[in-house]
Amino acid sequence: MAEEKDAADSLVSDLQKRITEAFEVFDHESNKTVDVREIGTIIRSLGCCPTEGELHDMLAEVEEEEPTGYIRFEKFSPMMTKVLLERRYRPISEDILLRAFEVLDEKKKGFLTKDELVKYMTEEGEPFTQEEMEEMISASVDPDKNIVPYKEYAAMMVVEDY
Repeated sequence: MAEEKDAADSLVSDLQKRITEAFEVFDHESNKTVDVREIGTIIRSLGCCPTEGELHDMLAEVEEEEPTGYIRFEKFSPMMTKVLLERRYRPISEDILLRAFEVLDEKKKGFLTKDELVKYMTEEGEPFTQEEMEEMISASVDPDKNIVPYKEYAAMMVVEDY
């Protein structure tokens, strides 16, 4: 029983260290606060991939009663520790990502064109913002051929589990 508690304490301690390090990157004033607009980046850097709606819910949980535009570490850390312990908002596996690309690749070419990618990401489901779209294009589109070789892209997108 004591060994299990030690292992759990160690995991929590490791997670809190990772959360602190990620938070401090964006704590430009070194005052234990970050701009609310940076929270999504911090959460994603910790291996979580919430939707915009889920991110909004997370922010609502840690924002002050009167929103200041800043999030305090003392509120963010316990919420983020819980999210990581519960393994919420985990990224999908490479297999599922590949299958999704294969469904979009109706002619089985092994790639999507940049135009196809933009169309699918802006017209279906929860549309990507312009900024997200530009980020995805720069990460996924081969600039010489103007295509997304999705097998390589999917392999690159997999987040290492902890």
